[in-house]
Amino acid sequence: MLNFGSETEPMNILLLGSGGREHALAWKLNQSVWTNPLYIAPGNAGTSQCGFNVDLDINDFEAIGKFCEKKQIEMIVVGPEEPLVKGLGDYFKSKLSLEKIYFIGPSADGARLEGSKAFAKSFMLNHGIPTAGYKEFTIDNYEEGVEWLKSSELPIVLKADGLAAGKGVVICQSQVEAIAEFELMIHRSKFGDASKKVVVEEFLEGIELSVFILTDGKNYILLPEAKDYKRIGEGDKGLNTGGMGAVSPVPFASPSFMKKVEERIIKPTVNGLAKEGIDYKGFIFFGLIKVKEEPYLIEYNCRLGDPETEVILPRLENDLVGLFISACNQELDQVRIAVDERIAVTVVAVSEGYPSAYEKGHIIEGLEVPVAKDSLVFHSGTRPEGSDVLTNGGRVLCVTSFAETVYEAVEKSRDVLEGIYYEGIYFRRDIGHEFL
Repeated sequence: MLNFGSETEPMNILLLGSGGREHALAWKLNQSVWTNPLYIAPGNAGTSQCGFNVDLDINDFEAIGKFCEKKQIEMIVVGPEEPLVKGLGDYFKSKLSLEKIYFIGPSADGARLEGSKAFAKSFMLNHGIPTAGYKEFTIDNYEEGVEWLKSSELPIVLKADGLAAGKGVVICQSQVEAIAEFELMIHRSKFGDASKKVVVEEFLEGIELSVFILTDGKNYILLPEAKDYKRIGEGDKGLNTGGMGAVSPVPFASPSFMKKVEERIIKPTVNGLAKEGIDYKGFIFFGLIKVKEEPYLIEYNCRLGDPETEVILPRLENDLVGLFISACNQELDQVRIAVDERIAVTVVAVSEGYPSAYEKGHIIEGLEVPVAKDSLVFHSGTRPEGSDVLTNGGRVLCVTSFAETVYEAVEKSRDVLEGIYYEGIYFRRDIGHEFL
């Protein structure tokens, strides 16, 4: 086991992103014995409490590189997927002045696990990872796709191949609906270039959960799992969102089930990346579904999830920068994870109208009131303006609370949110409802 002592020299760290995931990362990074100082680009009103917000475009690689040179950055942590898919990791490796910076995130090849649904499905099949059956179609075999949809069992899942800001998945209940969505994706570019290719999957009936690892490309450490809640309405009704809350640990993720996940999904993934010569030092998010007692992989993400990050990082007791150093040095086999055994629940507060049209710029009141020691407030879509904090997104903030039961943790988070106000505030009161 590696022993990370306080004698280690402080490190200049840059974190990219601006959401709740990044606030949770900034909060955790700021606790490290290594961090001094922490920069967040572009950040939000919450991340400014953990370090220095920097006005940088996360997709402007040249500007990011120049900032790293100027501030002598020694570690860069990438929160969102887009710069990874576009090759930020490869950009850093190609520059003599940047190549020695610890880079937390995969190469563009590795990020294809999230950036291309077709690549991910092919990777799963090539390495024997259990997943739903599928076909992929483009404009070149569009008619074949229509015929295939006409004979498919229902419901059927259509996925845009590329990045679509979390909105590129449609579950269709009829062949008519499926064919109409298929046409919208391919012929009318419903999701832009992301739907030039469409992956059509069989629908799996079960309960979902999110599993996360940090890998050095050879070894990995298993982080706390979580279950998030996508629907806007209570009782899991209404439109899909980026996430309305999350619970960790997941009560149905028993040791025997998680052993199956490791043996059938995680290990074949890490070994498969190594076999294919793909450079991967960073997080892998496994979107799983439990069908009866068996795990199936729905999707990969090449970063942490949101709002799952807001429950898994508070439970993680290790120094996060120390883990990142071990990942970059391919020494994760020497690390042991320590986890808070209590239950963590986060509840997300959103803007009125989300996930459809919503307003920005409303003053948030109540943030100055201290919360209980077992609760944390993470900002998502916020921005500072003078002495005020304003709403600046669909998902505005979330409250994570610890307790011995899901019910108590949800109640604590709700109590904190009852003391926060902005025009149109809305949050679900039934996060973790299956476990109450």
